[in-house]
Amino acid sequence: MARNDPTDTGGLFIGRRPGTGPVHYRGTPERGSGGRQRVDGVLALLVLAVETLLCLSVWGPQPLAWLWIGSQIDYLADSNFLGIIVAFFGILASLMITLALANRLDRLWRLLRRAAGHDQREGVLPRIFGATAVIALVAFGFWFLVLEGPAPSLAPR
Repeated sequence: MARNDPTDTGGLFIGRRPGTGPVHYRGTPERGSGGRQRVDGVLALLVLAVETLLCLSVWGPQPLAWLWIGSQIDYLADSNFLGIIVAFFGILASLMITLALANRLDRLWRLLRRAAGHDQREGVLPRIFGATAVIALVAFGFWFLVLEGPAPSLAPR
C-alpha cells in the first residue's frame, strides 16, 4: 500500500521532505514526579499570564507611549510630520518586537505544558491576541461611549 498520508509525507503526496519524518524515541520519555509536574503547570500558568499582559500592552500602553514620544519630537523639532513618522514607525517596531517575544513565550508555554503532563501540540498566541483585541475594543468602546460620551460640538442639537 502506498504511503501517501499527508502526516507521513510532510504534506506532500509524492514523498517525504527531508527532516519531516515522525519522531522516534529510543525509549519512552520519562515523566517527572507529581511535584515536578505541578511546578511545571504553575510555571506554564505564569508564562501564560505574562504572554497575555504582553499582548494587552499592544492595544493601549505601547501606542500611547509612542504617541507621547511623537508629541515630544514634534515639540522639539517643530515638525508635525517628524512627530507622526516617529510615532508610526515606533508603534510598528514595538508591535513586531512584542509579537516576537510573545511567540517565544508561546513556545516556552508549550514546553512547560508538555512537561506538566499535558499533550500540548499547539500554542495559544493567536487566541490570546484575538481575545485581547476584543477586550481592548470593548474597554475602548465603554470609555468612549459611556464614560466620556460624545463631544458637545459633535452631538446633534
